Amino acid sequence: MTHKVSDQNFETEVLKADGPVVVDFWAEWCGPCKAMGPLVDELANEMGEKVKVVKVNIDESPNAPTKYGVRGIPTFMVFKGGQVVDTRVGSMSKTQLNEWVASVV
Repeated sequence: MTHKVSDQNFETEVLKADGPVVVDFWAEWCGPCKAMGPLVDELANEMGEKVKVVKVNIDESPNAPTKYGVRGIPTFMVFKGGQVVDTRVGSMSKTQLNEWVASVV
């Protein structure tokens, strides 16, 4: 299951999380973001034991994307121990998304 994260709880939910966290920076008006939505949900269901998956709406919560230099969406970042360990920008297939996450967590 994916979790909605905002600027208010980003630090608690992502930076202070016990394990790795995949963050999906997205927006309601972004076509590729909407296309990736179901794949991100599937990733969360399949890898939920190994990694936490969260979504940040950049329009509702602009601080975190600004802080981490998000320029295009969708942007996916993997955080470990409060640090960004890898970033991918743009759409991916389900296989590409799963392989990327598995390689960094």
